[in-house]
Amino acid sequence: MSVSTHVLDATAGRPAAGIAVRLAGLDGAPVAAGHTDADGRCALAPYDLEPGTYELTFDTGGYFAERTFYPSVTVAFTVVDGGAHHHVPLLLSPWSYTTYRGT
Repeated sequence: MSVSTHVLDATAGRPAAGIAVRLAGLDGAPVAAGHTDADGRCALAPYDLEPGTYELTFDTGGYFAERTFYPSVTVAFTVVDGGAHHHVPLLLSPWSYTTYRGT
């Protein structure tokens, strides 16, 4: 199983580079951390994780220089198949966000 994300800045019409991303268990225990690259992508946990519920937290306040309604965005998701890849894209603006299960 692996976890990755792709963040797009909807206001600028481009990938959101340099966003700090943290992967943690539902209990808050850290699993992995990284930053989005120039293409807005970040690979986290490129190894097997136990089935369970995890959270991805994005430092959106740092990206938008604190000019945002959402200083951070946390997306919780459940892993059932420990061998599957889980891709969690985030479409972002200072005033809204959306996410979905990607491929």
